[in-house]
Amino acid sequence: MTGTRGLMAAAFLLPALVLLGALVAYPIGYSVHRSFLDRPGTGFAGLDNYVELFTDDTILTAVRNNAVWVVVAPTVATALGLVFAVLTERVRWGTAFKLVVFMPMAISMLAAGIIFRLVYEQDPDRGVANAVVVGVHDTFAEASAYPRARPLPVHPLEPAGGGAYLTKEPVRIGTPALLPLVGVAPGDMPEDARPARTPVAAQDRVTGTAWLDFTRGGGGTPNAVDARERGLKGLTVEAVKDGRVVAATTVAADGAFSLPAAADGAYLRLPESNFRAPYNGVDWLGPALVTPAIIGSYVWMWAGFAMVLIAAGLAAVPRELLEAARVDGAGEWQVFRRVTVPLLAPVLAVVLVTLMINVLKIFDLVFVIAPGSVQDDANVLALQLYRSSFGTDAHLGVGSAIAVLLLLLVLPVMLFNIRRIRRESRR
Repeated sequence: MTGTRGLMAAAFLLPALVLLGALVAYPIGYSVHRSFLDRPGTGFAGLDNYVELFTDDTILTAVRNNAVWVVVAPTVATALGLVFAVLTERVRWGTAFKLVVFMPMAISMLAAGIIFRLVYEQDPDRGVANAVVVGVHDTFAEASAYPRARPLPVHPLEPAGGGAYLTKEPVRIGTPALLPLVGVAPGDMPEDARPARTPVAAQDRVTGTAWLDFTRGGGGTPNAVDARERGLKGLTVEAVKDGRVVAATTVAADGAFSLPAAADGAYLRLPESNFRAPYNGVDWLGPALVTPAIIGSYVWMWAGFAMVLIAAGLAAVPRELLEAARVDGAGEWQVFRRVTVPLLAPVLAVVLVTLMINVLKIFDLVFVIAPGSVQDDANVLALQLYRSSFGTDAHLGVGSAIAVLLLLLVLPVMLFNIRRIRRESRR
């Protein structure tokens, strides 16, 4: 009644208001002011800095990538959280599953970026993602054991186009064919490859030997099978006449092979399948896939957050409504689509809006995961803000304009969230 309560409230609010003004209001005001100044900050630049936001190719890429992030990342994370929350209600080990899925939330963005930089390594021996991709690929299309094998000019083979090799002269029954190659490291030879056998002539078929014409430690004679040289086991040999394959065979462990009499007078061809390079997986951090790859790491972190919030909302859903729908003949998919999702709509909106605000300021994952060579392709506004403000060619006016743009992008989402909270409070 004497006004002391208002003064007391102001006294308690004053420290928070001072901090809010120093840490929020003043930086926003200064950023808006600085966005209208030139690079040194001494002259008025008008709207030049804002014009540059929509004319500079690098910044435009960041804007486009941010749009992709806002649409894809929150949607995928929320959808996965919804699926996990619904399915884990039906299993006894649902709590343990939720713990595992939520665990990445305990990891910082920097640590997660380092983890996924290793996951997306191109080398299948280091990158988990490519190790899986290569393992699946090689199950259906195994690579050749001799990807770098080739003949020397002194050998009786010459390139035939497309990575294949052809004998310089046709082969004859009774004259053994020699197919020497080099370019295979002794350590890369098949474990069961045996010392090459000197070819033996036959009177009813074409015979020959395909071997690694290289003696470890030096020595040996080109085009001659030496004692320490091994056969090229598994090599495919084709007999070609008039451009048509008339016979084919596979080289044995000691390098020996034989072809039927139909191969007499044919040229021997080593097809390109013998020299197919090993599949090295997907270029996850290349220009085309770097943004989806980073979004995948973000979903890995935040799907658990979405799952926990949605599971909390799901626990409050009246079970009698779900049972009533099942009694009326609705299938599980219909119950999920027509009952569960509409009842969870407020919770889904909270999760979606929260993640949208979060991805608008994404920085750490992009900065850590994207290699320098493709950082422009993975660029986002928060990263560009850092580069424009603190990079080697810093322009604080442009950096401040990007900060103001980010604020303007976040405001509609925040206003939507505030209105939604007010509507919920009135109910």
